[in-house]
Amino acid sequence: MAESFGNEFTIVEVTSDDEEPKKQTWLALAKPDQALTLVLCAVPEGWTAQLLPISLTERQRRLFREVKLQPGEVYKLPE
Repeated sequence: MAESFGNEFTIVEVTSDDEEPKKQTWLALAKPDQALTLVLCAVPEGWTAQLLPISLTERQRRLFREVKLQPGEVYKLPE
């Protein structure tokens, strides 16, 4: 039986392995442990990821719903 991704938004920050590291922020519609794996699959090999301990406001949740992610999908937030 497949594990459910859940229906919560998780914010993940990734960092490149370049000499001058770049940071990106990603949104995942998945449980935190799953969100890390999903985002790491979407970025180049060698990048690192960490959860951002952010409590989302209702306004942010409404904005993120407009992205229309399905459970298990990720989206790179604009810089």
